[in-house]
Amino acid sequence: RSTASIGIALFTDRREVVDELLKRADLAMYEAKAAGRNTLRFFDPEMQAVVTARAALEAGLRAAVQKEQFVLHYQAQVDSSGRVIGAEVLLRWQHPERGLVSPCAFIPLAEETGLILPIGQWVLETACRDLAEWSSQPQMAQLALAVNVSARQLHHAGFVTQVLAAIECSGADPHRLKLELTESLLVHDVEDAIAKMRALKAAGVGFSLDDFGTGYSSLSYLKRLPLDQLKIDRGFIGGILVDSDDAAIARMIVDLGASLALDVIAEGVETEAQEELLARLGCHAYQGYLFSRPVPKLAFEALVAAV
Repeated sequence: RSTASIGIALFTDRREVVDELLKRADLAMYEAKAAGRNTLRFFDPEMQAVVTARAALEAGLRAAVQKEQFVLHYQAQVDSSGRVIGAEVLLRWQHPERGLVSPCAFIPLAEETGLILPIGQWVLETACRDLAEWSSQPQMAQLALAVNVSARQLHHAGFVTQVLAAIECSGADPHRLKLELTESLLVHDVEDAIAKMRALKAAGVGFSLDDFGTGYSSLSYLKRLPLDQLKIDRGFIGGILVDSDDAAIARMIVDLGASLALDVIAEGVETEAQEELLARLGCHAYQGYLFSRPVPKLAFEALVAAV
C-alpha cells in the first residue's frame, strides 16, 4: 500500500518557464510532506516568499558568523537585598542593515543549519573572557555568568572539551560560569547529558535548569542531574498574582529546590508585587525588567557599580 505527497502548481500562460513551474510544484510537495504526508498542497506565492526570506536569512547568518557580527547583552540577576549576584548573557545579532536582531528571529534557523555550534562557541568564549576580565575588578569579581546551551551543543561529541578549552584559554574561574539547560534538551539521550554535566561539574562549572515546569518534568531524572539551580519560568511569574495555579507551581518549585539543596531563581519579574509574593514563597533570587533589561557590557558594569 503506497501513499503520496503531492505538490501542484497551476498556470494559465503557456509561456511560463517549465523549470519555474517544476520548482513551484516541488515547493508545494514539501509543504504536503510538512503537513503530515499522504496529502496534497497547491503552490502559493506566499510559500515562495517564505522560502526566499529563509534563504536570505541563512546567507546573512553565515556571513555574520564569518564577520563576527554578534554582541552579548547582560541581564542582571539579583538577590533579595537588590545586590547583583550575576547575569544571564543574551545573544544579539548586530545586522549591518537591520540593526540589533533578537535571537528569536535566528536561533531556530541556527539550530536547524548547525550554525548554532560556532555561534554557541563564540558566546561561551566571550563570556569566559568577560569573567576573566572582571576577576581583577572588586565589584565584578564575585559575579556569575549564565550561558544558555543549545541541544546541538550539548550533544556534540566535543562539547566538554570545548567548554574546558574556553575556560583555560581565557583564565576564567569555572566556578563563576553557569550553563543553562532547558528540560527539552534532556529528553533525548539523558545518559549522555548526565555524563557531560558531571565531567564539567568536576571542573567547577555550575548548571541551571531553565524553564522548569514547562516541559518534560521528570523527578526521576531531576534527582540524577548534577544541578545547582532551578529557574522558575516567566510563564508562571506573569500570572502569579492572579492565578492560584501559577502561585502553587512557583511554591512547589521553591520547595523542591530546597529539598534537593538547589538554588531557585525566578525570571520575568516585572513588578514589586511579584517580587514580594515570591519572597513570601521562599524565592530570594530574581531576574527581570523590574531590575534591569538586557544591556550592553559597559551599561551592565555601570549598573553593578551603581547598586
